[in-house]
Amino acid sequence: MAVHTAARDRAPDDVITATGLVKTYRQGTTEVRALDGVSAGIRRARFTAVVGPSGSGKSTLMHCVAGLDTVTSGSIVLDGTEITGLSDRQLTRVRRERIGFVFQSFNLLPQLTAYENIVLPVAMSGGRPDRALVDHLCEVLGIAHRLSHRPAELSGGQQQRVAVARALVARPAVLFADEPTGNLDSRAGTEVLTMLRRSVDDLGQTVVMVTHDPAAARYADRVLTLADGRVVKDEHTAPAGDVMGRRR
Repeated sequence: MAVHTAARDRAPDDVITATGLVKTYRQGTTEVRALDGVSAGIRRARFTAVVGPSGSGKSTLMHCVAGLDTVTSGSIVLDGTEITGLSDRQLTRVRRERIGFVFQSFNLLPQLTAYENIVLPVAMSGGRPDRALVDHLCEVLGIAHRLSHRPAELSGGQQQRVAVARALVARPAVLFADEPTGNLDSRAGTEVLTMLRRSVDDLGQTVVMVTHDPAAARYADRVLTLADGRVVKDEHTAPAGDVMGRRR
């Protein structure tokens, strides 16, 4: 399936449509344009990597389309909802109900077991975890045998897998991953990237990952390259799993 860069080409299964995003802020007496007219459409059930050098605007783009930051101008439609102009309370609800996050730091609570960390977002919202879904996620992510362990008893790769499961348990429309392998060694990083790839292939999840690592970006179906706040390259790729025969 093709992925469209221009908003006018938005397909019905675009889960995110960003149109003409501009983000400026002041640095002393200078106005910095972190995003300079970015338009992009992200398709459902696909893995998109956003890459670029430091200061390119890749993290700013993720923060804006995920509702963590506001834009100066432009439009963002997330899962059918225009989120630009929403109140903080409304944005909080959108993030809670439609977005999952995986960060460089695992952000697990040390006093809780892996299972308790995974179901925490559901419990905090007053819901009951879907045990069948939790079991399925943990089986796919390869942590079913570690659910009674606390974070200190898990490897870095296992902790990040728990963080991925926690992000997926609420069935988000989009999973955003911000440098998810930044604190991992190469082996653990490969494990986590494989798990993100499987969440797309096996669970139909939409993943958007910000990374500075070209090798990590090869796990994606599509790579958006930013420079100076603009999309300078939009490539569809054969994911690393295809090349290495990992995907089924």
